[in-house]
Amino acid sequence: MQDVNGSFPGDKKIIVVFVLGGPGSGKGTQCTKIVENFGFTHLSAGDLLHAEIKSGSENGTMISNMIKEGKIVPSEVTINLLQKAMLESGNDKFLIDGFPRNEENRAAFENVTKIEPEFVLFFDCPEEEMERRLLSRNQGRDDDNIETIRKRFRVFVESSLPVVEYYDMKSKVRKVDALKPIDEVFESVKAIFAPFHTKVRSSFILWMFSRCI
Repeated sequence: MQDVNGSFPGDKKIIVVFVLGGPGSGKGTQCTKIVENFGFTHLSAGDLLHAEIKSGSENGTMISNMIKEGKIVPSEVTINLLQKAMLESGNDKFLIDGFPRNEENRAAFENVTKIEPEFVLFFDCPEEEMERRLLSRNQGRDDDNIETIRKRFRVFVESSLPVVEYYDMKSKVRKVDALKPIDEVFESVKAIFAPFHTKVRSSFILWMFSRCI
């Protein structure tokens, strides 16, 4: 799946969907449902970074300090973690959640991996609702306090929305109203991912095979 230079060769099509939305927009919940129904591997940039922090490495300390300050981690750090996870998964369909966080991330990802996303799944949610969700979820994360949350909102608007706009100009954005209840949001998501429905494809192939016997 990977050549000696660390990029993905052209003999196997790698499908990547970038999943973007403000903190608390419900990306993780919906990604879990997409994995269950459509056979994608979910890679959360945030989870990979937090795992690196927990490892106690020098890299992890740097990441921790940047997150506490509401800053964006250097592209090469996140891309290396993502690429390693993609290769280890053995899959060829990926949801990359919370990345790219800025234009530099986007350009670096495409340059390093030689992959353009199939599309961007954008969860559109009002800031007031995202703030309410983050404060009530109580996951014990260091970055779930009101000041850091608002810093993260500002970073998202200033840095990540331009990425959405870039892909929108290429007709690669699929926007979802994330204010609705979880199941209603997933109905919208299902319609977007219908072409990747592996269960339906498998049933159809089995049906065709039985007709040929």
